Amino acid sequence: MIVMILEKVPTGLRGELSRWLVEPRTGVFVGHVSAMVRDRLWDKCRKSRSAGGVLQIWSMNNEQRFEMRACGNTSRSIVDFDGLQLVAIPTDSEPISGEV
Repeated sequence: MIVMILEKVPTGLRGELSRWLVEPRTGVFVGHVSAMVRDRLWDKCRKSRSAGGVLQIWSMNNEQRFEMRACGNTSRSIVDFDGLQLVAIPTDSEPISGEV
């Protein structure tokens, strides 16, 4: 299972993702693809995101049963806390950008 959340990205990128995944809500994509396709979709989003941001979550065989990665300017960030991936919500004074 894979979930991709796109924020402020070009419409064409969303169209390309809809070939592989279902878009139940604007900018949110869900589906079941192989690890190779997952990584290629990630690379495509990283290269085509413009000034926006991308968050990808997929099933894994670990304690949390999933893994996450983010790229670009997203409204939240991923923080590693002793091996657990947590989501940090910024305050008004600290903008979030970067890659995890």
